[in-house]
Amino acid sequence: MIKVKEDIFKYYFYFVQERMNMFWNKYNCQESPWTIDEILKVHKFTNVYRAADRVSQYLIRNVIYNNESFTEEDILLRILTFKIFNKIETWEYLESKQGEIRVNNFDLATINQLLLERKNQSPIFNNAYMMTGTHSLYNHLDFKHEKWLEMVKKEMIQDGKFRSILKAKSLEEVYNLLRSSSFLGDFLAYQYSIDFNYSPVLDFDENSFVKAGIGAIRGIKKCFEPLGKYSFEDAIKFTQDNFENYQQKFGFTKFENLFGRVPTLIDLQNCFCETDKYLRAKIPELQVDNKRIKQKYKETPSVLNLFFPPKWGLNSKIKEPCTQQNTRGLTLF
Repeated sequence: MIKVKEDIFKYYFYFVQERMNMFWNKYNCQESPWTIDEILKVHKFTNVYRAADRVSQYLIRNVIYNNESFTEEDILLRILTFKIFNKIETWEYLESKQGEIRVNNFDLATINQLLLERKNQSPIFNNAYMMTGTHSLYNHLDFKHEKWLEMVKKEMIQDGKFRSILKAKSLEEVYNLLRSSSFLGDFLAYQYSIDFNYSPVLDFDENSFVKAGIGAIRGIKKCFEPLGKYSFEDAIKFTQDNFENYQQKFGFTKFENLFGRVPTLIDLQNCFCETDKYLRAKIPELQVDNKRIKQKYKETPSVLNLFFPPKWGLNSKIKEPCTQQNTRGLTLF
């Protein structure tokens, strides 16, 4: 039987409720600060719902659903190319110079040169993901971006992995196909599977498969007794199965979900990672592979116009975005 450390596990449900309250406070145009929690005010934490984060929102609206003429392979290529860098500025730079990224114009010589020029001016990778990996096939290339894009060209396009993904029968099969690619470990293969699944070309239940990332594993270790025969994924599913029971038990019953959509396994997985971060500041003596929180929260000067995969049926429930000015003159969501 999976056993929780209730004195710690309660912070998971606290984070879920308070972080979601912050989301709704911003959505309803309340002025900042959107929480009285000093840790959440100072440090950067993702949303409870992964798809509501700024980069995911950009991916869904501007990379996936902005042009109905894309082929199915175009859509997967666009998603993967965007996510390799996970940086809006890099994507916009590429498309402004190269045009819309498609299979038929995926010219590595041109793209790599553009990225090399960009790299000399500004970082091209988002530091949220550690993009690592080595493979003998690509050792002749000098730069990390060249190796990643060569993998995409050779393994995904030429060797037909995109076509195999489009024929996949489950989210787990998509994950396994990505996991077999160079440079893609457990975490990125799962994250990219979810990104692919936002698109119109795949439509699997997000609750059908989950893979715990390193940050989530740290959070799970803090919240649970040693799991024994159970896996970290079992702990995430246990949390989902007992979500409302523990909300009631710990007194965090004011959680308002996302326009009727309850958190799925990917969201609960991410929240374990964020809870780990929160606990590093809240209970620093709780040592489980501890690392300091590196990123500070910064208000962004652009309006977040919410848009979710149309197949979710949420977009008709979203009101027009509002703008408000804080004391420093930034336009905020």
